[in-house]
Amino acid sequence: MGHGGNVIDELTTDHREVEELFGRIEALPAGDERRKELADQAVIELVRHSVAEEQYLYPAVREFLPDGDEVADKELRDHAEAERTMKDLEGRSAADPEFDRLVGLLMREIRTHVEDEEQNLFPRLRRATSEQRLDELGEKVRTAKKTAPTRPHPSAPDTPPANKVMDRGAGMVDRVRDALTGRSEKH
Repeated sequence: MGHGGNVIDELTTDHREVEELFGRIEALPAGDERRKELADQAVIELVRHSVAEEQYLYPAVREFLPDGDEVADKELRDHAEAERTMKDLEGRSAADPEFDRLVGLLMREIRTHVEDEEQNLFPRLRRATSEQRLDELGEKVRTAKKTAPTRPHPSAPDTPPANKVMDRGAGMVDRVRDALTGRSEKH
């Protein structure tokens, strides 16, 4: 499954890529430094994905679903929990006693969130929204991910319009930090 298509296809592709990284982490023994490299890659993808959802998916959920505010607020709470876990994970080596616990917690949080989106939110949004609108949102999400932050920023705003402004600036700063530290977004 490649990137492209409507917002649901795009975000589902992201889900599969992160799950593949999780599987690779789980296949390695505790303490293996490659677990840290894979966890960093997963965090980069998760942050970019979350930012794009917050900028475009959840406003559409608010607009098109009758209980959209409640649904979007729940999704944002899920993101906030995962972002705190990612922040706690940041800077820890694979040898750190807390690393495995935090990676396990992050995997559980993300897997629960993904299952809920794919089983509940995405089908509801598909029924409530035109294919054209879903396609437009897919393009906006792909564009947002290109400039999104690559590190967790738990205190940053997560709703428009403030998030759109802050995310671009944080994304630029994160990419400079990534380049200086050798932290890669390639997997």
